[in-house]
Amino acid sequence: MSTELDPIPTEAPANTAAPANTGAPNPETPNTGAPNPASPTDASAGTSPAPSSGGPPADPSAPGQAAGQPGHAGLKKKNINGVVLVATMGALAFGFDTGVISGAIPFLKLPTADGGLALSPNMVGWVTSSLVLGAAFGGILSGGLADRNGRKKTLLVLAALFIIGALGTSLAPTAAVMVIFRFILGLAVGGASATVPVFIGELAPTHIRGTLVARNELTIVTGQLLAYTTNAVIANVFPGHPHAWRFMLVLCTLPALALFFGTFHLTESPRWLVSKGRRDDAEKVLWQLRHDDDVSEELNALEKHVQWTRREASTSFFDDLRVPWMRRITLIGIALAFLSQMTGVNSVMYYAPMILIDTGLGTNAALVATIGNGVVAVCSVAFGSIVLLPRFRRRPMLLIGQIGVTCALALMAAMFTVIAPGPTRAYLVLAFMMLFLFFMQGFVAVIFWLMLAEIFPLRIRGKAMGLAVFANWMANFLVASLFPPLEAALGGNLFFIFAAINFATIFFYLKFIPETKGRSLEQLEEDFAMHRALPESP
Repeated sequence: MSTELDPIPTEAPANTAAPANTGAPNPETPNTGAPNPASPTDASAGTSPAPSSGGPPADPSAPGQAAGQPGHAGLKKKNINGVVLVATMGALAFGFDTGVISGAIPFLKLPTADGGLALSPNMVGWVTSSLVLGAAFGGILSGGLADRNGRKKTLLVLAALFIIGALGTSLAPTAAVMVIFRFILGLAVGGASATVPVFIGELAPTHIRGTLVARNELTIVTGQLLAYTTNAVIANVFPGHPHAWRFMLVLCTLPALALFFGTFHLTESPRWLVSKGRRDDAEKVLWQLRHDDDVSEELNALEKHVQWTRREASTSFFDDLRVPWMRRITLIGIALAFLSQMTGVNSVMYYAPMILIDTGLGTNAALVATIGNGVVAVCSVAFGSIVLLPRFRRRPMLLIGQIGVTCALALMAAMFTVIAPGPTRAYLVLAFMMLFLFFMQGFVAVIFWLMLAEIFPLRIRGKAMGLAVFANWMANFLVASLFPPLEAALGGNLFFIFAAINFATIFFYLKFIPETKGRSLEQLEEDFAMHRALPESP
């Protein structure tokens, strides 16, 4: 019979009884009375910083040092935005690789004499979904790799897989070879989807964590927009070229190369370093990434949290899942990941040109029209992450997005039912497709990836994130592989099925999804352990 973990140790009760006087409150972080380690006002006057864990006392007059802090000879401050930019090259590669196939499919279906691979409808599904299947396994494998070897080394491995997969798909002589290298590419895509948001969430100060993690989703859709745009340019600049699809696919190497070389300039996650007993290294990373020179308070909070997670030693991830609250939050994260894909978003992102061709548009016109989807996706994520996220709580945004997605899908399906094929149907379907993407990318996707980066406990974060991403990509695989034959059999009525699934999802979110805004990752874990942030059990 399993028992709950003891509560996470907190500061003295006096600290939680009344708020500390730290000046104006942070608009995103509620004043809980506990000091915010990421805030520039954390180092209050009149308190003594924690002594160094080793080495001679610091010289207060030395440049680049704070009184009582270890020296940082040879280190320079790093802009957190620059570090996040490098990390999100993984998200850019993710977006480009998932978006580029939509433009390549019409050319891959051509006979081999015309430069294609003579793909049948079933093979179209396999070529598209092989990446998604690889991503499912990449997500779950990268979790253990990231927990064991660190987030930075994991990103370097993923960059190498991105490069191998991109080159292999662009040079593939047959459909079978294409499937193999799309699977390899999928390992990288899934690994990036699991590692990048967790890495950013662990680097970011609490008060800007939401905005920084949301950049992951913004970069994904930016990569998709770049893929749609380059697809349309290549198709129109080289009309009828037998190897147009190869030009499209080889461009996937560019964001992969940017990630590979950029990774050498990244820091490691300070939370991961502390979890491995590398306190001095974690202190150096925090010093580089924070405006304040005194990071002892945040470092001590991380160390205290790691000590708490080790209080009840476990032999495996599955032993941790015997703890009721850990099991509950892990299952909620897995369900959130799975249901976000059952919106059918990737039926639009992968097959938009095919859907629009079925409404009456020509191939090149459909490729150009698909750029509109990419523009809407990028603008929506930017609107959601920059305008909405700092002002509103996570849970209401997710629910509003889910309701909007459901209505847009029903309207899209209705256009296939009540309007005859032709330009009118094509442009109305495109309009409701864009409405769907507005709610999906501006609300649901922004919150989904952010919550996955926030909710899992530190000691199982990598593996739990891997499981959630595995569920996400397996749902994606179902949609990607089944959409072509189902669309051929049901036509636009297929979107009514998606609408029904999403209507049911609204009630799941109402019942189970917690609110995470305004608390550090350590505070969230404490709240989950004490049942303060989870909805009531059914």
